[in-house]
Amino acid sequence: MKMDNLDKKYTKEEQAEAFVFRNELSEEEKVEASDELILARKKTKNQLNDNQIVYAKVLQLRFQMEDYIRSNSYNKDFSFAFFLRKYIRLSYKINKDFAKDIQLAETELSSILNKGRTPNRKTFVRLELHSNNAIPAISWYKVLEKEKEHELQTDKVLREKEDKHVKNRLVFI
Repeated sequence: MKMDNLDKKYTKEEQAEAFVFRNELSEEEKVEASDELILARKKTKNQLNDNQIVYAKVLQLRFQMEDYIRSNSYNKDFSFAFFLRKYIRLSYKINKDFAKDIQLAETELSSILNKGRTPNRKTFVRLELHSNNAIPAISWYKVLEKEKEHELQTDKVLREKEDKHVKNRLVFI
């Protein structure tokens, strides 16, 4: 049946009702179903090996990064350093080992984590490769760009400082 004919025959509410499955469970049945789901998830989780668990956590971090990138709001807590720290903690106890694995000087990694230095392109690519392409370099880059964008929009001191360097401004009536 064509969608045009369907639209003419039924209202939007009737169409939605036809595709929505009603849950006719009692409160006891809902609790029992919830308990069954919890047990099934625990069983599945217990069958995962360490690599699968790390992979799941890396994907979870990636999705968190992508959700933040897509959001229209800036959150100072979700900095590049925040996500990098979280990534490092998935597999490493100390930063030194991670720095060694991506051949980054410990001092450079420390500087990046403490927001004293901005990571360069090679760092983004190394992070992508280290995650076995689970977190693309562009995601790391976009998180950093979101920070830079916020800084540029809110830096009043810079605007005041640079104001004296601008002459013959455009005038719009």
